[in-house]
Order: sequence, then structure tokens, then C-alpha cells
Amino acid sequence: MEPGNDTQIAEFLLLGLSEDPELQPLIFGLFLSMYLVTELENLLIILATISDTHLHMPMYFFLSNLSFVDICFTSTTIPKMLVNIQTKRKAITSIGCITQMYFFALFVVLDNFLLAVMAYD
Repeated sequence: MEPGNDTQIAEFLLLGLSEDPELQPLIFGLFLSMYLVTELENLLIILATISDTHLHMPMYFFLSNLSFVDICFTSTTIPKMLVNIQTKRKAITSIGCITQMYFFALFVVLDNFLLAVMAYD
């Protein structure tokens, strides 16, 4: 048997933006407001394209799908960051990290694919 390292990593430590306790509420409020505005704007685009019959054309269909992918894209990372800011716990499990990276990459690819299709249309 060869000597080797059998260490398994169970968690990763996320450093964050600032360790200053006075800036934490400001950072949390800033990112929460930007996240909510992004989600609301994309939801309004989806609702506008669904509700208006004049917008039932291919470009608006792809725009609605792009908004949905953008909602999913921002929802992969921002909620975990907001939880980390509030709970002061800066760790993520390795399985959670891999899952988050998978969905982040998936939505980046879908975003690029929809933009390419929209450019072709």
C-alpha cells in the first residue's frame, strides 16, 4: 500500500465581501434589493408576454424564456449569499457547492443558447 492523503473535504469556506459587522446590514440590504428588483422585472416581462396576444410571436417567446432562465440563474447563487450574510456561517458543503456550480453552468449555457437563437431570429 502506498502512502497517500486520505483527507476528504466536507465543506468549503466562503469568505464574503467584508468582515466588518457594521457593513453587513448594508451589504445584505443592497444585494437583497437588487435580487428582488431583478426577479420582479423578469417576472413582469414574462407576465406581459403571456397576457398580451400581440406579443405571441417567436421573439417574445424567446424573450420570456430568457427572463425565466435569468430568474433561475440569479436564484442559484444570491440566496445562499444572503443566508451566509445573515447567519454568519460561511460554509457550504461540497455537494452543495457542486450542485450550485452545475446549475450555474447550466443556466449560463441556456442563457447563451437563447441569445444565439434570438440573434438568429
